[in-house]
Amino acid sequence: MRKLVAFICFLFLIISFQKIFSQQLSEYVNPLIGTKGLFLYGRTTPFVTPPFGMTHWTPVTRKARIAVPLYNYFDTRIRGFRASHKPAMWMGDYGHVTLKPVIGYINEKRLKQTFFFSHCSEVSKPYYYSVNLITQKLSKIKTEMTATSRCGILMFHFPKNESPSVFIEASELPDSNGWIKIIPEKKEIIGWNKDRQSAHLGPPLPNFKGYFVIQFGEAFESFGVYENGNLKSDSTELTANACGAWVSFKKNTRDVEARVATSFISIEQARENFNKEVQDFGNVAKETQQEWEKYLSRLEIDATKKQKGIFYSAMYHTLLFPRTFSEYGKYYSAFDDKIHTGVSYNDYSLWDTYRAEHPLLILTAPEHVPGMVQSLVQMYQEGGYMPKWPNPTYTGIMIGTHADAVIADAVVKGVKGFDLQKAYEACMKDAMVPSGNDSVNRWADRTPFTFIEARNGLYWYKKLGYVPVDKTNESVSNTIEGAYDDFCVAQVAKANGRIDDYDMLMKRSKNYQNVYIPATGMMAPRNSDGTWNQDTRTGFTEGSPWTYLFGAQHDIPGLIELMGGKENFIKKLNRNFRGVHYIHMNEPGHHYTYLYDYAGQPWRTQKLVALNRYFLYRNNPDGMDGDDDCGQMSAWYVFSALGFYPVTPGTGDYAIGTPQFPKATVYFNPENRQQKPAYRSGRFEIIAHHVSPVNRYIQSVTLNGKKLPEPFLHHADIINGGTLEFEMGPRPKKSW
Repeated sequence: MRKLVAFICFLFLIISFQKIFSQQLSEYVNPLIGTKGLFLYGRTTPFVTPPFGMTHWTPVTRKARIAVPLYNYFDTRIRGFRASHKPAMWMGDYGHVTLKPVIGYINEKRLKQTFFFSHCSEVSKPYYYSVNLITQKLSKIKTEMTATSRCGILMFHFPKNESPSVFIEASELPDSNGWIKIIPEKKEIIGWNKDRQSAHLGPPLPNFKGYFVIQFGEAFESFGVYENGNLKSDSTELTANACGAWVSFKKNTRDVEARVATSFISIEQARENFNKEVQDFGNVAKETQQEWEKYLSRLEIDATKKQKGIFYSAMYHTLLFPRTFSEYGKYYSAFDDKIHTGVSYNDYSLWDTYRAEHPLLILTAPEHVPGMVQSLVQMYQEGGYMPKWPNPTYTGIMIGTHADAVIADAVVKGVKGFDLQKAYEACMKDAMVPSGNDSVNRWADRTPFTFIEARNGLYWYKKLGYVPVDKTNESVSNTIEGAYDDFCVAQVAKANGRIDDYDMLMKRSKNYQNVYIPATGMMAPRNSDGTWNQDTRTGFTEGSPWTYLFGAQHDIPGLIELMGGKENFIKKLNRNFRGVHYIHMNEPGHHYTYLYDYAGQPWRTQKLVALNRYFLYRNNPDGMDGDDDCGQMSAWYVFSALGFYPVTPGTGDYAIGTPQFPKATVYFNPENRQQKPAYRSGRFEIIAHHVSPVNRYIQSVTLNGKKLPEPFLHHADIINGGTLEFEMGPRPKKSW
């Protein structure tokens, strides 16, 4: 008998291990990572959507506005469930629609009602979300969500013996028009809104509308519309600010399904999106999960369950943006307010994402990259400049013109499928043509729209070789980032055979040196008359002089020489880290931990990368420190967990850090998973012998069996396939 029990236990263990090892990668993803915190946290949102989905579905715990996240893990009440286009905390939502289930008599109080919920009842996956809403009677309304790229399905499960209803918020802003129409015979509600929370930051868009079509599975018993909180029973149509509708169902109706299609083109296009994408709830959830598996499986790691949770959650965040903006061959452009044919993407957090997010997509989602680059070019053609931070049109937020970096990185890494000549024109305009009134406009952050912002202070930069602090805000940062963008535009010019432009821009890319003071060894603000400003801490974007001291990421050898050689450079780096000047929670310093590679002390890079990776990324809701900003914080982790990082987008180079896992594989052709050897088989293997939190130092490394001569990889080394093999140990090896 004991042998039988032991055998059964053994079989149970085998089955359990099989389940663990066969678990789909999307099950490791925790969309709640980064949702918990007071200030310095990821400020992510638990979106339900396929990769790069046009519309994201999420529970809403806070009233949406700029600088307020839609969801915070600390909150205890849910306001509704939203089809959202809000990409990041500091940006606005637009073209949204929100649904909220309620029970009982419909009145103004119900309209404002929120529901207590417990995280114990919450299930959050990239393809599915569910939660129990606790009513005033302590009964439960279970809500489930799944989504396609442009549509969502919500299932509301109401308690027994109640009168169920659903509120639909068509327009939220008190100064922005919306329209809603109830069609009882079709069990349908249609509508649109012109809501753009960032509208004051960009040009007017008279034709902008976020359209929606909602089809319910149950007939309406009663219905009405509302305006600014005032209910109008039995009315079926309304055009107003802050408007919506409600529909009630037969008493004791237990289950109500709402299928929602969205569009930026028209109601008819929303219906087409619905017909092409929506099946039953189960099939939609399954297909969206399979879409996530397709992308997540392109990076395979040998890791613990906890490590996989962190890694694949980070990958999830990197695969959300830029969002798809086209709808089956057509798209609305927020840059000329017209409908076009073609492919479009939107919501680029370029000041953040050029650093690692976009370089990562070249490896993990290469089929989307040509369309993303072409979309930036189209924005130039339709609006006059490529944007800095489209939401969904120009906002002027942040500095630099880092669409140049995204395009340059794609060009040097061999990406095809976009108009290279037009890309060159767009980048050259960024480098050469100042925006309106640039010579007199200080370009303060988040000021109301006046002109499309190009490079701030470009007029002065071209005239003086730097941006003067007495003429333009954030002058030092604008100078350094402008020099980097010059380098990037030079690469695009070179690819177009424009060697004169290349030479001119490469010379100009040294302009960062014009704001460096050798006597202090720091970057500093300079006046238009050539003198140094007495306030040495002014002129910087989101940081201090230390934040931008190593910002010339395109010319690190030149930066080392400027600072007096490698020894002095390392001393400066050491002061930066030991003095707690390095803030990983903001993006300008994301490449700083890798700079020791360039100065002959890669072991220091290995130590710092491992420490930041371990302490700043965790598998829980407060597991991310600093705004994720459309995937950049997550992309730093993904690269750094693999063991290398793109310090200078616009080149094909990666600096070696330290690998986290015994084995990781990058698949370029997933169908070739079983093919051997790895070299030229469509996969790149990273093997780290004896790696552990203690054994974080590289003792030796080979690429395809040959010793790696320097702590750097080239893009071709990766995409050609092969094996990068590390021997790891507990003590630094101070010579490469």
